Amino acid sequence: MHFRAVIGLSLFGLGVSGILLAQRPFREYPGIEYENFEKPPDWNQKAEWTRARLRYPDIYGYPFRQLVMNDGTEFPGYWTMDYPRSDRHLLQGVRRLTRIETRSVEQVVDLDGTNDVYNWPIMYAVEPGHWLLPENEAKQLREYLLRGGFLMVDDFHGDQEWRVFTHSLNLVFPDREVVDIPDDDPIFHTLYDIQDKFQVPGAQYFETGITYEKGPSGKTPHWRAIRDDRGRIMVAICHNMDLGDAWEHSDEARYKEKWASLAYRIAMNYFIYDLTH
Repeated sequence: MHFRAVIGLSLFGLGVSGILLAQRPFREYPGIEYENFEKPPDWNQKAEWTRARLRYPDIYGYPFRQLVMNDGTEFPGYWTMDYPRSDRHLLQGVRRLTRIETRSVEQVVDLDGTNDVYNWPIMYAVEPGHWLLPENEAKQLREYLLRGGFLMVDDFHGDQEWRVFTHSLNLVFPDREVVDIPDDDPIFHTLYDIQDKFQVPGAQYFETGITYEKGPSGKTPHWRAIRDDRGRIMVAICHNMDLGDAWEHSDEARYKEKWASLAYRIAMNYFIYDLTH
C-alpha cells in the first residue's frame, strides 16, 4: 500500500505541475523509418503521465539539412530512430505492466529555452552517439535534471559513439562522473528484480545474426548513470544495446522474446524508479 501511495502522490504532483505550466500540444514529425504512422484511437486522451522523446541537434547539423534520405527528402535527424512505432509499443506496455496512467502517444520536446521541457518529468534520447548539444541546450538539460527530471539514453555503440556522447554530456555535467550501476541498485528492483542483464540487440540481428554493433568495443553492454547529490540516478545510460529496437519489434516473431522482455522490464523499472525517487 505504501508503494502505491507513493506512486499516487507522484502522479498527483505531475498533474498539478501540468496545470501550472501550459503544455505544448502533441505533434508528429517525419522520421527516419516511419512517416504517417497511424495514431492509436485514444491518442488525444489526457493522462497523468507521458514519456517524452528528446529532439536534439546532431553531428550532421540542425535542422538537419546536410543529409538527404534515399527518396530525396531531408534527413530528419537521428533523434527519430525507431520513432514513433517504438514509443507507442512501449507505452502500451506501460499500460499493461504498471499502474501508471499513461498517454498512448509520446511527446517530442526541445531544449529551446522555454519552460515546456519542465512539463515532462522523463525524457528518452535515442542514438546519443550522434548528438551535438550547443552550450545553451546543455545548460537547460542540466537545469532540467537538477530540478528532478530523468533522462534515459539508448542505442549507441562502441568507443567512437561513446566519445561523441560524452563530449556533449560533459557540457551538461562537467563536474559529475559517469558510473556503473551496481546489480543491487534500487533501479533494478523497483517493479521487477532484474538479476540477469544481457545485451539487447538491434534489428540488424535479422540480417547479420550478430547481437553487437561497431566492432569489438560494442560487444559488452554497459548499464551506467549520472547521479545527483543524493545519489539518485538522473541520467540512465544504456550503452552497447538497443532497447528501442526491442520495443519496436516486440510484436515480431523473429525477434527473441527474452530480448523484448528484458527491454520492457528495464523500462518499467526505470519509469517507476523516477516516480518514486
